[in-house]
Amino acid sequence: MTLAHPLVTEKAMVLLENSNQLSFVVEKEAGKATIKAAMEKSFGKKIVSINTMMTSKGNKKAVITFEEKNAAEEILSQLGIV
Repeated sequence: MTLAHPLVTEKAMVLLENSNQLSFVVEKEAGKATIKAAMEKSFGKKIVSINTMMTSKGNKKAVITFEEKNAAEEILSQLGIV
C-alpha cells in the first residue's frame, strides 16, 4: 500500500487548519502520481498539489493540498483521528 499512515504532529495540525493540507508517511518508492491516485481512490477528494520529502529518520513524507474546503478535516474524521 502506498499510504502508510497520517502524520499527526503540531506542524501537521497547523497545516490542516490553515492550508487544508494533510501529511502522510508513504512508501519510499512512491511517486507523486501514485500517491495522488491512491488518495483520490481511497477518499474521493480532488488534490491540488503534493509535496514530498525524506525525513531525517529515513521515512518519506507527503504533504497533500486539497481543492475542496475542509476536505483534509473530513478525511481525518473518517480515519477517526480528529
